[in-house]
Amino acid sequence: MDSKDIAQALKGLLGEDRVVTDEAAISDGSRDYIGFRQYERGDGKCWMPKAACIIRPQSVQEVSAALAWLSENKVDAVPRCGGSSVTQGVEPVEGGVIIDGSAMNQIISLNENDMMVTVQCGTPLEQLEAFLNKSGKTTGHFPQSLPMAQVGGLLATRSTGQFSTYYGGIEDMVIGLEAVLATGEIVRIKNVPRRSAGPDLRHLFIGCEGSWGFITEATLKIFKYDPESRWMGSFAIKGMKNGLQALREIMTEGWKPAVARLHDEREMERDFHNIAPEGHCLMLFLAEGPKPVADATGEGIRAIMAKHGAIEMGPKPVQHWLVHRNDVCGRLDKFDYYNMGAIADTCEIAAPWSQIGEIYEAVLQRLPEEIPLLAAISGHSSHNYVQGTNIYFSFGSIVMHPEQAQPAYMAIIKVIMEETLKRGGTIAHHHGSGKYRTAWMPEEHGSSYILLEKIKEAFDPAGVMNKGVLLKK
Repeated sequence: MDSKDIAQALKGLLGEDRVVTDEAAISDGSRDYIGFRQYERGDGKCWMPKAACIIRPQSVQEVSAALAWLSENKVDAVPRCGGSSVTQGVEPVEGGVIIDGSAMNQIISLNENDMMVTVQCGTPLEQLEAFLNKSGKTTGHFPQSLPMAQVGGLLATRSTGQFSTYYGGIEDMVIGLEAVLATGEIVRIKNVPRRSAGPDLRHLFIGCEGSWGFITEATLKIFKYDPESRWMGSFAIKGMKNGLQALREIMTEGWKPAVARLHDEREMERDFHNIAPEGHCLMLFLAEGPKPVADATGEGIRAIMAKHGAIEMGPKPVQHWLVHRNDVCGRLDKFDYYNMGAIADTCEIAAPWSQIGEIYEAVLQRLPEEIPLLAAISGHSSHNYVQGTNIYFSFGSIVMHPEQAQPAYMAIIKVIMEETLKRGGTIAHHHGSGKYRTAWMPEEHGSSYILLEKIKEAFDPAGVMNKGVLLKK
């Protein structure tokens, strides 16, 4: 079935206004912000597979009808909500269909007594936060993609936010959800604080990246919100490993700041105007909640940082970060890597405390040795747990032609993946796996990889949903 036939059939099923065939709109809807695509697009060519059309359903029933038809006719489909992917997660299969959930954008209900809010998948997170803030509430979820993010995409990629050390990741915030399987069946998981009635079925969809279903609705926890009660502080600390040890002590002693960040010396120089002494990293902390709790957390952090020989630098670096933390969203379509002759991006991994510093050092040692045109490499920790933390690597490399962009990019990713897996870490902390990490997924999951295969077979027997994500086939 060719693209015109697919689009015409879907127009007959859903209505003319639900199906988009405009080439510019399809190109824009296929856009993924992974670094090598950013470079490739610079020569004016479309270096992406081209979808047959975009559908924009406005109800769960329309999603169900569309998926049933796509599955029956074996037409590939890629779910999309928000479109801030940096992993090739929303790139379509050639001749497939993009299912854009952005028209399903209603805040359905707010229950302040039960502290939960129910929204459709295309609800912009920024809009939801503004709505909740009016009544002194928050989702507690603040990803860097906040100005672009929609709720369905956050769930599908198993997102986490910049305040996750206190509030948790998106998986900790979801009370219940509604989704449509690849076959068109609608399933709903009810809203309860916890239950012990079999496996937690929410997690079949949180993080599935649209590989076997489309999330249409979610109910999220909400929290009281009072930015005036915050405590903020920053510290210069000698060496990345010393900083990681300080973070570990803060977490294992039971302190739970909303923000706990450790930027290496390179990022301190680049992003914070070299405010710390030479050879020092920069640590940022923000505690919130009831003011006595926030203040006590601040004092606990201050005492631990003193033990590690840190230099206290006050709240201004944290305030600077709060103002600029989402700036990248406004610049994504403005980066001209092609004319700069370079690729640049990030890659986030996580590991236990005993291994995270080793991964950081191994990556920073190997990349300059193996990537001759490496232009930059740095890292920071930003999401902390009692058992470990993440490293968010930033990198750049010189590239002179679009055909070189993907191989050069993947050579860097290969080093990060190998060093992480060698030490028992996870290759994806919060961006989702996307398509570019799929080759390493069998090693990531080991003997449990078969579970992904069996879920895919059961929920998407025609194999039409987001091919190449999570699974190699």
